[in-house]
Amino acid sequence: MTWITSVAAMAFVLAFQQTQAPPTPTPKPWEPTSGMAGKDVVWVPSTPEMVEKMLDIAKVTPQDFVMDLGSGDGRMIIAAARRGANALGVEYTPEMVEYSRRKAKEAGVPDKAQFIQGDMYVADISKATVLALFLLPHNLDKMKDKFLALKPGSRIVLNTYEISGWEGDERYTMEGNCSSWCTVILHYVPAQVAGTWRIGSNTLTLTQDFQMVSGDYAAGGSTSKVTGRLKGEDITLTVGGVEYTGKVSGDRMQGTFGADKRSWTATRGR
Repeated sequence: MTWITSVAAMAFVLAFQQTQAPPTPTPKPWEPTSGMAGKDVVWVPSTPEMVEKMLDIAKVTPQDFVMDLGSGDGRMIIAAARRGANALGVEYTPEMVEYSRRKAKEAGVPDKAQFIQGDMYVADISKATVLALFLLPHNLDKMKDKFLALKPGSRIVLNTYEISGWEGDERYTMEGNCSSWCTVILHYVPAQVAGTWRIGSNTLTLTQDFQMVSGDYAAGGSTSKVTGRLKGEDITLTVGGVEYTGKVSGDRMQGTFGADKRSWTATRGR
């Protein structure tokens, strides 16, 4: 091959290369960013330390079914699954759902950490034994009735923001370098005891405001004021300075009272 021919061949190769499209770069996987807008929330993640503390306070075990409404990047559900619990996140943004599923697979818990795309306000939460939530008060308040319809003793653990009017059963403030969203609030869903109950021939009439109870006890022609508190199915009542403790099971309450631990039983009036 002559020098002229070699130059011509090289020019042809260069010209051919210039006509070819550059290789398409591989797109980076989608990543969420703090502050991104959702349907009715702005996504701000709980810190890893807060996630673990919330699960600690709720005493999550492998026997639990944990749910997170507005589950974001899935960190709460994945952390619960790592503790052996079955867990489900409900998230409106499809990209978040796919991201969470990918992260669950990377964490080795895709069978226990499940994610569905949907509206948290209409999600079925009836099987949850623990709700672990980081939502604003107006989000929480919209679901208050659904929360109270859960099985008594179910736990609701919140990051900082509270349900209006519902006092937490337990509170914990994160220490160290936590600068914002540092409070854990735990609720035990109370049994529903409002109404009239019969204790032998006597009448116990109760009103209820979340876990707080008040009312009247009519016995032997006199009436005494009643105050009390519920923790799931466990109830404590004070009547005339005497403390009654017991457990609620549907339309029946029973327990003990007085220093000598005498038994008492109440049945809901018809």
